[in-house]
Amino acid sequence: MAAAIADPVRRDILVMLLDQRLPAGEIADRFTISRPAVSRHLRVLRESGLVRATLVGRQRLYELDASRFAALVEWLDQFARDVSWERRLDALETEVYRTRRERRRRDTTDQRQEKTA
Repeated sequence: MAAAIADPVRRDILVMLLDQRLPAGEIADRFTISRPAVSRHLRVLRESGLVRATLVGRQRLYELDASRFAALVEWLDQFARDVSWERRLDALETEVYRTRRERRRRDTTDQRQEKTA
């Protein structure tokens, strides 16, 4: 699968198919490379299982099979974990609680002063 998505043309095709099925001819029209070259890219994507092709009349419609990305995403996630974000969010949470606590104390002190005045 990694080899299938290594090529920028194939990645562009996958993006095109994100939200819609497209006929092979329309996909080919969006590129400056030849139709046979686009056809080869589509075959690689189809053989990798990333796209499905359905014959409708004389047109072959291509659609994305996003389920094939789950294993890849899971594998890539091990490299994307950034614990510094967790630490930053924890620090932000601590700061929010500290600010709320100080505001409550200040409000309580102000109320006491108003009663004694």
